[in-house]
Amino acid sequence: MKIPTHLKHKPIIVVNDYEQIDSIYANHSDVRALSIGEAQYDNKQISLKVWRHTGKKWSRQNEEIPIHRNIDLTILLLGSLLTDISAKYPTTSLREEIINETKVLDIQNYYKKNENSLKPRLEELKSVLDKFLSK
Repeated sequence: MKIPTHLKHKPIIVVNDYEQIDSIYANHSDVRALSIGEAQYDNKQISLKVWRHTGKKWSRQNEEIPIHRNIDLTILLLGSLLTDISAKYPTTSLREEIINETKVLDIQNYYKKNENSLKPRLEELKSVLDKFLSK
């Protein structure tokens, strides 16, 4: 599905038909596209957007986030997967805190359970980061 281009978020690069490749939600997702473009809150900023569709109309549940927050969320995810509960110190520079020690293993077990779909994405992320950072 093609995303609208007349809204305040102005797409520059788009992943259309994302619902077909949305990992464990593939072919059952309300996310129709991802984009990077001019932010709706400030056209001098670049943002990422998740485009949702109800099947009848574009949802108000679309999410637009600044690039740095997307990177921080990825850092938080990876830091959570590396967290050692007994260490009692943050894994990353985000200074994350463990709020519920008994649930930390749930995050790590979720990764293990879904490793077949998540690991290839992380490997691609590593490959793209290696290329980008070696420039």
